[in-house]
Amino acid sequence: MAKSLTAPRFISIDLLRGIVMVIMALDHVRDYFHADAFLFSPIDLSATNVPLFFTRWITHYCAPVFVFLAGTSAWMIHQRKGTKEASMFLLKRGLWLIAVEFFIVSFGWMFNPTYPIFGLQVIWSIGIGMVVLAALVHLPLRWITLIGAILVFGHNALDGLTFDGAWWWSVLHAHGALEVGDHTIFFAYPLIPWIGTMALGYAFGQFYAKGYTMEVRRRILTRLGLAAIMLFFIFRLTNEYGDPNPWSAQTTDAFSVLSFLNVEKYPPSMLYLLMTLGPAILFLAWAEKLNGWFVSALVVIGRVPFFFYILHIYLIHLLAMGAAERTGFGWHSMVLDEPVWFAESLKGYGFSLPVVYLVWIGVVLVLYPACVWFNKRKSNNRQWWWLSYL
Repeated sequence: MAKSLTAPRFISIDLLRGIVMVIMALDHVRDYFHADAFLFSPIDLSATNVPLFFTRWITHYCAPVFVFLAGTSAWMIHQRKGTKEASMFLLKRGLWLIAVEFFIVSFGWMFNPTYPIFGLQVIWSIGIGMVVLAALVHLPLRWITLIGAILVFGHNALDGLTFDGAWWWSVLHAHGALEVGDHTIFFAYPLIPWIGTMALGYAFGQFYAKGYTMEVRRRILTRLGLAAIMLFFIFRLTNEYGDPNPWSAQTTDAFSVLSFLNVEKYPPSMLYLLMTLGPAILFLAWAEKLNGWFVSALVVIGRVPFFFYILHIYLIHLLAMGAAERTGFGWHSMVLDEPVWFAESLKGYGFSLPVVYLVWIGVVLVLYPACVWFNKRKSNNRQWWWLSYL
């Protein structure tokens, strides 16, 4: 069994993870602070504008990269711990993440102790992915790769299937909701493509084994990234397969480009995953020698992504409560019975896009010292097993 990887091989992965965590915070600040967030979707071409569209579009990279790299981290854990121990770790951490999504993350989004809605999003999908991967790690790597490829490249063949609103189909492919008494469980991240993404991320981890030099890995990752981007353009231009929403020429060239890039996230279409993971892999191919204080700061965040994720939701929501109070809506308007972007009562609340960006920068700056502190505690106290779950 290969030994654990050397620290420099983690730098580019941690850097990419840190970048997507920071970008993710922008999307969530927009949800709670932008005036138009309560009126229309930022990717609605009949209502949006170019800056707003790209404010949302750039955050499309976050969830796929987060899930993909979770699979890569699982491969590294497997190399370090062996099959049996890695399988048990993935199972326990996956179940823990599912519980976190239900009770900690859902409360952070709503601040409603009655839990009217359990929104199952990226942490849920990673948790389920880890539970599935706990079984898959017993298979040869080529089988895991094949399973991941079938799920990612084949799931759009299921788009035409309906089962009269069956909740289990919402879990697997078509996002929807399940009513349980006074509670709604909303499956925002259907599992088939996300499990496939994590499986491919696990297979991707092999390129960080000792047998691959930086130069060899760069060549392989460059080819993979360019191939994914090329496939995206080929399939998107044909409008034949890979996304349920075909693009079309619009009234302006700029909006025609927006239509071309406006691919489906719920569930993530094949084209959505190619569009986001292709450039991400290309970045990893050329990021291993990056350095400097800004890179180091992003690496710190990338080493404690779960910690950053939980804190940023609560901080943004608390700041939004203060903003609602100051603007006459009352802090209680941010104690939600439905997701904030559906809240009819918040129409008229909110700020301009430049204010959103200022709040976003402030959130990241406030959270950075906490990430530095937690990263040090985690690095210096590896005997505390429970830290590996955070």
